[in-house]
Amino acid sequence: METRGGYGQFCPVAMASEILCSRWTTLVVRELLLGTTRFNDLRRGVPRMSPALLSKRLKELERAGVVVAVPNASGITEYHLTPAGEDLRPIVLGIGSWGQRWVESQLTLRNLDPSLLMWDMRRNLNPQPLPPRRCTIQFLYPELPEAKQNWWLVVDGTSVDLCGFDPGYDIDLLVTSSLRSMTAIWMGHTIVRREVEAGNLEFDGDPNIASAMQQWLGLSTFAAEKRRVS
Repeated sequence: METRGGYGQFCPVAMASEILCSRWTTLVVRELLLGTTRFNDLRRGVPRMSPALLSKRLKELERAGVVVAVPNASGITEYHLTPAGEDLRPIVLGIGSWGQRWVESQLTLRNLDPSLLMWDMRRNLNPQPLPPRRCTIQFLYPELPEAKQNWWLVVDGTSVDLCGFDPGYDIDLLVTSSLRSMTAIWMGHTIVRREVEAGNLEFDGDPNIASAMQQWLGLSTFAAEKRRVS
């Protein structure tokens, strides 16, 4: 595996850090481990990363033997982890588990991002508790600028699409919440019922879909981790 210049130490920790510890690299690997393969989808998982920097990091990971770029049947380039990249799974998930257990929750809720939250909710959503038909669930974050207030999840069987514009379907459920409350639910810091009782979360629409939200909502991979006190 080829490495970039850096610490100048033979220690394996230093050599691995030369590959993984440049800005955004670990988050790109996180997206690949979660099953994202296309450039535009990777961008949605790291929305504050510039396309140029994402392209650069992917090339660096290719040179390091962590990622391979291959065209699919349509000729679109997809990025897949090599065995060396897949071997990073327990390491990256371990970092996330540590952060969930030990990083103070107010700090984790400091940098809120609706596009990243909704993207993660989309890929982790569980369609099983929803009716066996197309369901459209709208999320409204009233405190955000108008262009970022509304998001739609369209669930059709096992397919879940995220729209930042009105898809034109009838709305089965409107969820109105602050972005902070919804992020806290997603991270496992609180639950739907608690936020409803506190007046931070409101529903308008199908009561059955509303009552099952805790079951169908896509939570963080690390939501089940128990908080620790240092």
